Amino acid sequence: MHVARTGGARKRLWASHRRRLVSGASAIAATVALGAAAAGVAGVGSTSSAAVHARTVRGAQPAGAVSPHPATGTPRLPVSTTSATDAIKHLVQCGATMYAAGEFTQVISNGSTLTRDNVFSFSATAPYKVTSWAPDVNGTVNSIALTSDCSHAFIGGSFSKVDGATADNIAYIRTSDGSLVSRWGHDANKQVQTLALTPNGHLLVGGQFTSINGSSADPYFTSLNPSTGANDGFLHLNISGHYHYCNSTGGRCNVIFPTQVANQQLSHRGTLDLAEGVFTSVGGHARQQIFMLNLAASRATVTAWTSPEFDGSKGNLPGGYPYQCYWDESYYLRDAAWSPNDSTIYTVETGYHPWNQPVRNFPRTGVCDAAVAWPATQASVKHLWINYTGCNSLYSVAADSAAVYVAGHPQWSENSDGCKSAGPGAIADRGMQGLDPTTGNLLESASGTPVYSMSRANAGDMLITRAGLWIGSTNRYGNSWCNNEADHTALCFLSYSP
Repeated sequence: MHVARTGGARKRLWASHRRRLVSGASAIAATVALGAAAAGVAGVGSTSSAAVHARTVRGAQPAGAVSPHPATGTPRLPVSTTSATDAIKHLVQCGATMYAAGEFTQVISNGSTLTRDNVFSFSATAPYKVTSWAPDVNGTVNSIALTSDCSHAFIGGSFSKVDGATADNIAYIRTSDGSLVSRWGHDANKQVQTLALTPNGHLLVGGQFTSINGSSADPYFTSLNPSTGANDGFLHLNISGHYHYCNSTGGRCNVIFPTQVANQQLSHRGTLDLAEGVFTSVGGHARQQIFMLNLAASRATVTAWTSPEFDGSKGNLPGGYPYQCYWDESYYLRDAAWSPNDSTIYTVETGYHPWNQPVRNFPRTGVCDAAVAWPATQASVKHLWINYTGCNSLYSVAADSAAVYVAGHPQWSENSDGCKSAGPGAIADRGMQGLDPTTGNLLESASGTPVYSMSRANAGDMLITRAGLWIGSTNRYGNSWCNNEADHTALCFLSYSP
């Protein structure tokens, strides 16, 4: 749905500015047409001001979207009192239980502080009690995936021991007692960053590793047999390359991000997979930032979905696109989400601004520091809409039929004419935002209040379930606020109930 904009003179004054999010009425029509076509083709820093932190009345909940009021009683991490930052990096649900992975040693549940080493589980329904499951993992857990019967969990990250036994960066553990399944392979030579278990029985593992469980055949992205941990040959992509946007060497022109697959998202039908990271060649195709896999055959293949707006296939301006973000943010497309019918892809980016454009080049161009919608058509595509934050990063995105939820540490929405400040027509909305799926406009109440917000906590994961939206973030800046309500440090739940 599209929230009516009836907030008075400010709305009328900047009506023309808002139309930049799409390219006029024709772009709206194109969005609808492309979405319908794609359905067939796809196949499937917070201030400490008391005035800000006091409870405020948020915008009305749009029909079909999650409530702006976080559920009470959910687990949380302790508020940081030092420079160290704890984080919940990944959330999954299996049956009636939620599983959280990240970097932490304590969890607060209903007033009690519990010891939990980088992974824990809790009830998906009120009172959201943390379970007794307490695996002993001695380092960061970036990702977690559960078997279909919820009896075992695959974990990947940057660790060397699980349950006191050697396990380098990947492990298979029991959900009954957290113990390591020793017969399953547990050795990746560098960190594992993303795990996904496909409906057709493959564990897709991405990261910075070049060898995993005795196989070096498929560096950075490997398919493992869920029963044995061995490479099952489903992925053979020959991933290579990294980004280097400057012509000189040294200083900020140094390569910062190594080749890697850092994130992935299965389509709702489970036949397609998006993967983000650092690479220039995937499966024999030129790809940068993100690629789409077809999982329906006996071996996964790279689809034709891509865009010159991030892959460099048409070169840079003036004849091409500003596809390269700031040189120390060369890996900028950090997360993606599928629309409920898999016809549209939403992405969020960091990146500041295109590396070879002035910082105050307005209106903003390119996809840096923005939320973007794309048709999922398996071809080279162009964006449907872009919503700029004004040079603040977005790291996580989720979508339902009513809203696209984006989060990171933005301060504004619809800010194509500002950078680190509000440009004409910008709307103040920190941390988390809800966007109209059709236009990309910020969801606001009739009085002009943004429906959603969050303290600037660098949200790293958002998960849509049947019950609502779970948000995992950090305790950065020492805050605990979600939609202006306290006691939600690093974990927040917005339900579909009013």
